[in-house]
Amino acid sequence: MNLRPAVSPWRLGRLLAFSMLFTVLRVDPLPAQSFSGRTLPGGGLSIRHGAPVPPEVRTIYEGGLRFLADTQLEDGSWQSQYSSGPGIVALCCLAFLSQGDDANFGRYAEPIHRALRYIVKSQDPSTGFISQNQGGHGSMYEHGFATLTLAEAYGAVDEVLLWAGAEASAERRTLGQALELAVRASLGSQEANPFSAWRYSPTAKDADTSVSGAILVSLLAARNAGIEIADEKIDKALQYYENSTLPSGDVSYSGGMGGGQSMARTAISCLVFAIAKRKTSEPHQATLKNLVDNVDQDSHMGHPYYTRYYVAQALFQGDFDAWSRWNERTTGLVLEEQGDDGVIGGDAYSTSMSLLALALNFRFLPIYER
Repeated sequence: MNLRPAVSPWRLGRLLAFSMLFTVLRVDPLPAQSFSGRTLPGGGLSIRHGAPVPPEVRTIYEGGLRFLADTQLEDGSWQSQYSSGPGIVALCCLAFLSQGDDANFGRYAEPIHRALRYIVKSQDPSTGFISQNQGGHGSMYEHGFATLTLAEAYGAVDEVLLWAGAEASAERRTLGQALELAVRASLGSQEANPFSAWRYSPTAKDADTSVSGAILVSLLAARNAGIEIADEKIDKALQYYENSTLPSGDVSYSGGMGGGQSMARTAISCLVFAIAKRKTSEPHQATLKNLVDNVDQDSHMGHPYYTRYYVAQALFQGDFDAWSRWNERTTGLVLEEQGDDGVIGGDAYSTSMSLLALALNFRFLPIYER
């Protein structure tokens, strides 16, 4: 295993460039038209594969981030229906990061820094595992989302500012060090798993496609951030998804084929093949067709916030036109659901997941690139 914890100069420069670009766009927005990597008449800026962010999405984000900032606890966490642990903290932090505000000096720099400090402090320094409850149910979900957030913040957040004024302790480590440790924990868990995938506990001997999605996406994000992860590890995890995906595009939950239709599982499988650059594979093609054919059927949305989170990314990666239609419809649904205080669905979990389902409109975080 060859992991590289140093901050990538390429990544830092790239994220700074994106930050400057979106700052300009917020001050001087472009006309509401699509474009693709070219200079518009009059010298306007252009974004590859993009269009200006719809005003409805900005309205949702302004309210949602305001709610998250107002309800964050002093230690950097949030209360939610599931927990107040690093998994929820990571999703809320991703929501702040995803719209492109400066993570060091912007409006939400302090909530971002508090959240990242909480995540790092929740990491076991000996194993690299990140969880509120080191052996509890759902803990690998926490670890996966926390690792993803570390990967997206890595190189974009000034380490000095992150820990400014914080009390020195053994828990205080750089984002690069925390990310390296988290990746080690994920790969160690995979090595000990007969399916080369993941379940709730890091020592589990079974696996499921939902938890494995959280971990695999985080590993792909870490690799994108400059952490070296052997192709063999990614290939073994993708093989688990290949074995779990039917020709119809339905994806089993655990233990092989079967388990009924689930938009969330289909979207997860579709997404991991896409961001692993396997879009021509049969599982990706099957799951993408399944999503496009069924995306407007709300009966398949048993867990709406979780499902929207993954469907957004899978469609964006696989079929931009289908994503555009889905995005317009979902934006309207979320706007209707949002309260006057900015909350969506009742708490920090549903609010952050709803924001992240619309985050592709900003095209800011590296994991959301096509």
